Amino acid sequence: MSKSTEFFCRLPRSIELTHDYEEITPSPKAAEECRSALYSPNGAFFAYTQPNEVIVLNTKSKAELYHKIELPEVFDIYFSPQGTFLCLWCKPIQINRENGTWNNNLKIFNLKTKSLIVEWSQKHQSGWKPQFTQDEKLVAKNFNNKEIHFFDISTSSQETININQPTHKYKVADAKQPFQNFQISPGLNPSVAIFIPEASGKPASVLIYNVPNFNQPTCSKNFFKAERCQLKWNSLGTALLALASTDHDTSNKSYYGETNLYLLGIAGSYDSRIDLKREGPIHDITWSPSAREFAVIYGYMPSETTFFDARGNAIHSLPTAPRNTILYSPHARYVLVAGFGNLQGTVDVYDRQNKFSKVVTFEAANTSVCEWSPCGRYILTATTSPRLRVDNGLKVWHASGQLVYLKEYQELYAIGWKPQTIAEFPPLKQLEPAPPAHDSAREYIAKKAAASATAASKPAGAYRPPHARGSSAPSTATSLYQKELQNNLKLQQQQRNGINPSSGRARVVPGANPVEIKESKTAQKNRKKREAKKNSKEDSPSIEGSPAPSAAPLVAPAVAATSSQGGVVVGGVASLEEKKIRSLLKKLRAIETLKMKQASGEPLEDTQVSKINKEDDIRKELSALGWND
Repeated sequence: MSKSTEFFCRLPRSIELTHDYEEITPSPKAAEECRSALYSPNGAFFAYTQPNEVIVLNTKSKAELYHKIELPEVFDIYFSPQGTFLCLWCKPIQINRENGTWNNNLKIFNLKTKSLIVEWSQKHQSGWKPQFTQDEKLVAKNFNNKEIHFFDISTSSQETININQPTHKYKVADAKQPFQNFQISPGLNPSVAIFIPEASGKPASVLIYNVPNFNQPTCSKNFFKAERCQLKWNSLGTALLALASTDHDTSNKSYYGETNLYLLGIAGSYDSRIDLKREGPIHDITWSPSAREFAVIYGYMPSETTFFDARGNAIHSLPTAPRNTILYSPHARYVLVAGFGNLQGTVDVYDRQNKFSKVVTFEAANTSVCEWSPCGRYILTATTSPRLRVDNGLKVWHASGQLVYLKEYQELYAIGWKPQTIAEFPPLKQLEPAPPAHDSAREYIAKKAAASATAASKPAGAYRPPHARGSSAPSTATSLYQKELQNNLKLQQQQRNGINPSSGRARVVPGANPVEIKESKTAQKNRKKREAKKNSKEDSPSIEGSPAPSAAPLVAPAVAATSSQGGVVVGGVASLEEKKIRSLLKKLRAIETLKMKQASGEPLEDTQVSKINKEDDIRKELSALGWND
């Protein structure tokens, strides 16, 4: 449904299996923003809002104007079970700040008489909808979460309702522990289920009363770990599922709190907690239209899907899979189990009457709305805004998994089948073949097949970034991990070579001796070979006993320094002669220090005196190596 003009695309009765897909434009056509639009439960009326009025259309044949309600700023609408009454929630306005009075912004209209029957003040939009009994004789109003007022709205007795004189009234036993929500059951003998959350150490409770007998509950259940509770009646109003939940998980296993499921019967013959065999949250619960069983999807992903009878006994479990949605077809013949939301959108259809055999599996990605058609032969899936801003549109699938219709919208806000009674469609004995697909569906399937074929034809290989594609050069390391690995290897190599990574120059510590790089045995051997080859080329004969010519020292840049003896101490790669000279000079410096101690009268040890006596031998050895003072 678009916010401006288009409302729905109507399909004729699905039982005919022929479709013209005719678009029906309502008259009058919506010209301004539409906040809400809704079918009545029996499909007889369709209502939508405009800024200053509410339009009610008669949809028994085509969308024709039935009634126009002149009422500004209507934000939400709701129909009674048989479509007789239309409820409107308007913008709340404070009339008097001193006594805190607000306008009567909740109004109930009788569509048969086209008149307003009752109105009252409802400030909050959450939980604003009044609740009706199935026969539409009573309507219930929440009064400050402490009382429930029931009003007789049967048109045969009166045209207007006095809001200050309820026909029946329920009041909580303890005013300090108000109820949170309630739910009236369907069926001809209505009951009301009331949830009272835990408070001040008292457990939470679910109470079931027969309307209008509120003296003693027919069934009750007390339990802890319940801040909220979702109440779901079966279609006959004979049993209730209560899904209790908390915001925080005391076991710290889940971010989404803790959930527990309870089953209650209106006769009080049973009330029990449903034991689930896996830990984790409860994703979805639903009653079968037959009211004889219900299904639960629960547990951490991949989740478990289990079916229970009306007494809470497990009767069947499906294989674990990432699923969070379960829907029965109107005749309870088929069961749809799907994974929507943050899951991939896989849909499984099972035949309930054939021992849960799987009919088909298909993909409906990005689905935000999923419904069975009233005939139970088709499935509607749609992507709506603001859940998703792209790919908005609807798809209609046959129960066999074949796509039969598709329509895209720029923005789709709401969509749904026109409600129809199940009596109009006979039960399914056997699923008929799918009708021919619409042109839109055939085009979509063809595009999807072409895209899959193109993707399959592309050669598989390593991922190449966009800037490196289309070239024959091998792809270089572009990931952050590969770049860091290369940089670390480069830095390690520089550190081993004595290079400063930041400046690229050799490391020098101010005031310290230059770093001597040790020469490997292989490098030393190769250097001696080069020196011998050079000497042979110069034809300089070596005289036995004369000092060997010293090789030119390999001086690294900025590593040489002047010694205290006036010579040159060479850094970098040093020859054996250089190392020997440095060792002898070190010994001479030590002898000079000892001689100074001896001259000052300091006693010396024998070893120190023997070192002084070797001074002449050391100087002769230095002269032999070519050293001059």
